Amino acid sequence: MSRVVASKFKESRVYVTLNGYRNDHFNALVYVSDDYGTTWKQIAKDLPYESVNVIREDPTNENILYIGTDGGLYVSLNGGNSCMMWNKGLPYSIPVHDIAIQPRDNEIVLGTHGRSLYIAGLGEIQKAAK
Repeated sequence: MSRVVASKFKESRVYVTLNGYRNDHFNALVYVSDDYGTTWKQIAKDLPYESVNVIREDPTNENILYIGTDGGLYVSLNGGNSCMMWNKGLPYSIPVHDIAIQPRDNEIVLGTHGRSLYIAGLGEIQKAAK
């Protein structure tokens, strides 16, 4: 298990990301539970074949999810039904190991493997989701 993240929008919602490093299993595995972890649903099924390290919700829209994988940053505008790569300003195929959202400045901060930190505004993504 690479990350467990509680929702900021619904008390009963929790996200889990998994990686299979120990077993050479690299499927992208992201799950959500809306009932305190009693049942789980796989989301972000269209992510490429690579380990998932982290997931974060957008601070203003519960349907926007940011997902960090060994191949980069992905965004879902529809609660994980589909994802698209966010590569604007990022090197190709950069592992994203952590994501922090700064609500005051409406920015995303990415912690990467060997490529430092990246900071980007969230305004365009939030507008696209409306």
